[in-house]
Amino acid sequence: MFRHTFQGSLLSILYSIGSNPLEIWEEKVRNGQIGLILDNDIRSQVLEVEGANVSTTYISCPADPKKTLGIQLPVLVLIVKNLEKYFSFEVQVLDDKNFRRRFRVSNYRGTVRVDPLICTLPLRLDNGWNQILFNISDFTSMAYGTNYVETLRIQINANCRIRRVYFSDKLYSEDQLPPDFKVYSPVHGQVKRASTHGSPYKLYQARS
Repeated sequence: MFRHTFQGSLLSILYSIGSNPLEIWEEKVRNGQIGLILDNDIRSQVLEVEGANVSTTYISCPADPKKTLGIQLPVLVLIVKNLEKYFSFEVQVLDDKNFRRRFRVSNYRGTVRVDPLICTLPLRLDNGWNQILFNISDFTSMAYGTNYVETLRIQINANCRIRRVYFSDKLYSEDQLPPDFKVYSPVHGQVKRASTHGSPYKLYQARS
């Protein structure tokens, strides 16, 4: 989808403000719901993905399973709200050995597991809104000893609220980002950065 387009330093693939935030996404719902709601903490429209089973209610991109994203930017950022329920997301990438690797990140597993084609990672979320920064290039190198080429697909499972999903060319501090790439809570202040739990792998350092 994006392989032959200019990707710049920031490339957004989901923004909850707009007429059709899920234009390039596919929705799957079983015993759950996906829809736009008003979040009281940030006083803004957000996308809610909620279901009884994490694996059966999700959004995935691209919507067409025959297509791939073709995004070369190495850092994935998700601005999500912790609903204090099970939550996971998955990223499929291509490395320089021409292998398709998957990274599955969740808040219900406590250890890292690396298999030939999938790596599972634990995630710790703070209360309220979190900014998840996932350095795909670093994880590909650490888990498989190969080089990241591009991201093929992304899937976000229940349960969470989503403000924005984007890719960046590097890790940016909050003051380096454009205003609409940040989330400020009138009640709780700035959004927090999440981290992995119980493993040497870090999504990023938690902001104090």
